[in-house]
Amino acid sequence: MANLAITGILEKMTGKDKDYRYMATSDLLNELNKEGFKPDADLEMKLSNIVLQQLDDAAGDVSGLAVKCLAPLVKKVHEQQVVEMTNKLCDKLLNGKEQHRDVASIALKTIISEVPTSSVAQSVLSISPQLIKGITDPGMNTDIKCVCLDILSDVLHKYGNLMASDHGMILSALLPQLSSNHASVRKKTISCIASLASSLSDDLLAKATFEVVQLLKNRGAKTEMTRTNIQMIGALSRAVGYRFGPHLGDTVPILLNYCTSASENDEELREHSFQALESFLLRCPRDIYIYCDEILNLTLEYLGYDPNFTDSMEEDIDDESHEEEDDDESANEYTDDEDISWKVRRAAAKCLAALIVSRPEMLSKLYEEACPKLIDRFKEREENVKMDVFNTFIELIRQTGNVTKGQIDLSEMSPRWLLKQEVPKIVRSITKQLREKSIKTKVGAFSVLKELVVVLPDCVADHIGSLIPGIEKALCDKSATSNLKIEALVFTRLVLASHSPVVFHPYIKALSCPVLSAVGERYYKVTAEALRVCGELVRVVRPNIEGYGFDFKPYVRPIYNAIMSRLTNQDQDQEVKECAISCMGHVVSTFGDNLKAELPVCLPVLVDRMGNEITRLTAVKAFAVIAASPLQIDLSCVLEHVIAELTAFLRKANRVLRQATLGTLNSLIVAYGDKIGSAAYEVIITELSTLISDSDLHMTALALELCCSLMADRRSIQNVGLTVRNKVLPQALTLIRSSLLQGQALSALQSFFAALVYSANTSFDALLESLLSTAKPSPQSGGIAKQALFSIAQCVAVLCLAAGDQKCSATVKMLTDILKDDSGTNSAKQHLSLLCLGEIGRRKDLSSHAHIENIVIESFQSPFEEIKSAASYALGNIAVGNLSKYLPFILDQIDNQQKKQYLLLHSLKEVIVRQSVDKAEFQDSSVEKILSLLFNHCESEEEGVRNVVAECLGKIALIEPAKLVPALKERTTNQAAFTRATVVIAVKYSLVERPEKIDEIIYPDISSFLMLIKDLDRHVRRAAVLALSTAAHNKPSLIKGLLPELLPLLYDQTIVKQELIRTVDLGPFKHIVDDGLELRKAAFECVDTLLDSCLDQVNPSSFIVPYLKSGLDDHYDVKMPCHLILSKLADKCPSAVLAVLDSLVDPLQKTINFRPKQDAVKQEVDRNEDMVRSALRAIASLNRTSGGDCSLKFKNLMSEIGKSPTLWEKYCSIRNE
Repeated sequence: MANLAITGILEKMTGKDKDYRYMATSDLLNELNKEGFKPDADLEMKLSNIVLQQLDDAAGDVSGLAVKCLAPLVKKVHEQQVVEMTNKLCDKLLNGKEQHRDVASIALKTIISEVPTSSVAQSVLSISPQLIKGITDPGMNTDIKCVCLDILSDVLHKYGNLMASDHGMILSALLPQLSSNHASVRKKTISCIASLASSLSDDLLAKATFEVVQLLKNRGAKTEMTRTNIQMIGALSRAVGYRFGPHLGDTVPILLNYCTSASENDEELREHSFQALESFLLRCPRDIYIYCDEILNLTLEYLGYDPNFTDSMEEDIDDESHEEEDDDESANEYTDDEDISWKVRRAAAKCLAALIVSRPEMLSKLYEEACPKLIDRFKEREENVKMDVFNTFIELIRQTGNVTKGQIDLSEMSPRWLLKQEVPKIVRSITKQLREKSIKTKVGAFSVLKELVVVLPDCVADHIGSLIPGIEKALCDKSATSNLKIEALVFTRLVLASHSPVVFHPYIKALSCPVLSAVGERYYKVTAEALRVCGELVRVVRPNIEGYGFDFKPYVRPIYNAIMSRLTNQDQDQEVKECAISCMGHVVSTFGDNLKAELPVCLPVLVDRMGNEITRLTAVKAFAVIAASPLQIDLSCVLEHVIAELTAFLRKANRVLRQATLGTLNSLIVAYGDKIGSAAYEVIITELSTLISDSDLHMTALALELCCSLMADRRSIQNVGLTVRNKVLPQALTLIRSSLLQGQALSALQSFFAALVYSANTSFDALLESLLSTAKPSPQSGGIAKQALFSIAQCVAVLCLAAGDQKCSATVKMLTDILKDDSGTNSAKQHLSLLCLGEIGRRKDLSSHAHIENIVIESFQSPFEEIKSAASYALGNIAVGNLSKYLPFILDQIDNQQKKQYLLLHSLKEVIVRQSVDKAEFQDSSVEKILSLLFNHCESEEEGVRNVVAECLGKIALIEPAKLVPALKERTTNQAAFTRATVVIAVKYSLVERPEKIDEIIYPDISSFLMLIKDLDRHVRRAAVLALSTAAHNKPSLIKGLLPELLPLLYDQTIVKQELIRTVDLGPFKHIVDDGLELRKAAFECVDTLLDSCLDQVNPSSFIVPYLKSGLDDHYDVKMPCHLILSKLADKCPSAVLAVLDSLVDPLQKTINFRPKQDAVKQEVDRNEDMVRSALRAIASLNRTSGGDCSLKFKNLMSEIGKSPTLWEKYCSIRNE
């Protein structure tokens, strides 16, 4: 049927009337686009011929439609037909009439972009010899050459890698065209060679580069030829990325030379040279390294290159008489249409930006040399260039933030400190820019300020006064655009939030008027931003309730009225509604005592917003702010309604809403408990009991905290306690059996049990009984998790302490009786008893119970491992309660009881770790005794013993650093490898996150520990890598100076060492053991940590290839950290990663396509599944960086993932995480 319809259409297409032809071609397009359309061989011929015929139709709109018909047609007809069409079009292009040429070229381009599969593409490539003929034929007209180059460029871009055999021939045809006399031919040739380059082999790439470099070396060439060749170099580097690295030695010196020696008026030559250098910096960061200093000097020289203009007239005087300069256009408005030196300045600025982004390790140098020059160039007269100067400066600030993230110490040379020194200059220069007429300039200036405040939060405290006029002008000026207002408001908000309120008090009047008028703006984004600024302004105006020193009262009404008008207005954007609600929350909580008359009007509005699904979450949070206010705001008019609404929200599915509701209820009950009826309490308790489960521990913690607040408030009322016992207690007892319980939820659960005892209507014995009985293995769920026993023990201890001494002693006696009852059958009961004794002993001195230590130590004989370890835990914690009595006992036992050493060392570790946290002191004699004991065990054959010894040494070092650091250092040269490893691990344990007195003592000696990374023994090397990793994470300042020496040694640990791989003969089969695996894994994890804390010391390019590349192809355990590192690098140093992206694709591809064997066990399958997800996570990060599309291999990898449904599904879920 369809084919009959087509025949009718084809007849009309050849009619005389052009309207008929147009309609018929349009119908044909619709038919071809239908899914089910399949022509037979005869119809294929007819269709191809008639569409080609229509291309030459005299009516332009008909031939335009015919081109559109080609797209679906090439997907529906056979290969032979496509080949015939392309050949005919090629012939028409090269030999046809001039008027048909354009259409033929558009038609060919359409076919090339639409050809479906690579098999058909193979046949399309048959046109390339004809195109090359069109390019190289001397008699060809220039237009034809350009069109052929254009089409060939498309073919090469899409199918370059299918034409490998013709690459040499194509290259030989294209290179001579670079010397053509026609600029258009040269320009098209550049893009054509660049399309070809991405799929060229290294040899041919070298050939192409060599030819271009030879042309550049020819000093007698015309300048336009030289320009073309420089552009060619830049295009090649952009196309092939890091593969251009080996040729930099030939090209960079020539480019630098051209920049300096080009004639005065040859600006474009300089511009192209800078563009090529920028491309090298971003794409070949490893190889350009040696030229960076020269490039830096050159960019700085040309940043202010302006030969036709001298600025001696306007010396940099910070004149105060800037008022009148608004009237007459700036005096230095010099214009010259011929002058294109601005292009050089712009290219230099972009080149400098590339240097900043790709070389974090040069930051300190950049501050010395580039920063003053950039600040000076803010006065640039060409607006586009000025924006690039701003952007380059923003990159410098951003990179400083990246590199020094999380560093507190500001040494004299740290980039942050250097930036801080420049702030006065920056502010002075920027305030000048804020007085300019141009909107674009002001927006740029605010972007710089914004970035500055983000990276150095309190840096403009001394300069607020000079910035205020700029903000006022931006907000009040009639010509200001909303974009400028938003930038100004965002900056104002950041400044208010990051500086101390006192700084702003002299300027509140000047600030508040423009901000409040911006609240009334019509454009919703400006309004929303202005409301956010108001929220900060409220805090600044009255930073504390006493409010002395600054009279805030005149501002209360204006702020309230401005926000109220927005709050009551219903027909506005959701963002504005939310900002108005949260802002009003701040206003009421800060100024409530001055707004008593207004509260009955505005609080009901907030309650009303709680009823609306869109704004309810924001309103709930606003009430939390109001409830927490120290002013005790009078909420009587709405309190009951609010509590009822909130209780209902606890049933909603929206998790964020439930969380916010629990927090708000808690604040309300703490502040207004006496005004809320007990019936409401019971409803709340019933609702919150359903939220307690281990599936959402954060929610559980909030619910339990709320429950404690409710009980604390109502000791006397029986039914609250009853409801808690019936509803919440069963949930709590179920929760305590969970192995996931920890952190905030566990401490909330402990407070809950303590509160239950305090609320006086729950018997202690019943509670204790029910707690202990949760540890009994139930028939349904089997045994109980080890973690759960610790949780139960902690709750028992808290319960006993809350109940008072008498109950506590009775409980301890009961627990010791269980241990004495040596039936040995009920191991779970003994296990729990030991843990409970430990937890109680840690919180309370148990020395009144005679011989408790001997009773505990008896359990060391138990046949069960977990009871032995519980006993050592208990003994250590009991000793913490009374050191003078029990510590000597433990030390004595370690000396005399060889067999129990490991367990006794664990007890000692418990004591020492607790002391190091609580900052307690040991007696000198016991320290000496402990040390000699520990150092004797450094060489133990058992790894477990060595680890415990190391942890004990590390934690004592926190208490007695002056004694320990020298003692540990002395042993770094010990003969025994195990001793060397143990002392390095001890150092690892002593480097904790909080500042300690050991820091300055160990600083001079840390290298003697970390340099053991080149030890001959692999255990010692691994210990050093782990210590370096901990230092990088907790105290980066300690190791910053050592990194240049340490990094190459660390990278060396990531390589597979053949001498560490051995084969174990297990009789029927051989097993290969890789002893270096743990070391490689630790080394990569260490690099991962260094990227977070010491990015400015790491040169990512020298690490990615070869080290990271080999890690991506290593064992499962090594690949996982490598994927993380790759994601991090893609985020922080995209240029270094993009430069070598091609070489990283293969290992990733191998990983995601790996299939476990058919008979693989579930564990292997799961591990492989984790690995694939981890690789996809890295791929997703790579895909987010801009510029990844220049790598053909990576594009193909993405399309392969897109074609595999299972991979694509995983990829999408990861991308949305």
